[in-house]
Amino acid sequence: MYHIRRKEKEISEVDVLKKILKSAKLMTIALSMKDQPYLVTLDYGYDENRGMIYFHCADEGKKLDYLEANATVWGQVMLDYGYVEGECNHLFATVHFQGKVTLLQDAKEKRKALECMIRQLDKSPEPLLAKTSKIDVDRLKRTAIGRIDVSYMSGKKSSEVTI
Repeated sequence: MYHIRRKEKEISEVDVLKKILKSAKLMTIALSMKDQPYLVTLDYGYDENRGMIYFHCADEGKKLDYLEANATVWGQVMLDYGYVEGECNHLFATVHFQGKVTLLQDAKEKRKALECMIRQLDKSPEPLLAKTSKIDVDRLKRTAIGRIDVSYMSGKKSSEVTI
């Protein structure tokens, strides 16, 4: 197992890792099929109580082909605090994670996943949550939603960043 070389940048508190996952809006996941890598950036919602990350996507295409071949992903979220002019330094906080993707089939779980994403992404989620509750089951069946069951997390941040 690899370890973070610069220990002063390591985030070892699980609560801080979770806070970063709840604060970021985009994640990048790495997928692999037949020794060919593929990266994709997605918006998402993090359910910290269940340790799961949800995303939605088209119901066909490259991402789903890769996930069908290999459901294990490596991902990253980053809070970017910007480059510090004149100091050759960039301020950031990141969480890296590994997990397995399951494409949801159950309409009730899909609805909960959409609600999780809306709560994380929208500044005023209530109007959208009301609309989500009215989505019919047939439409939910046609919506591809992935759940990443996180099995490992690590993190790094600039020493100047407070989370």
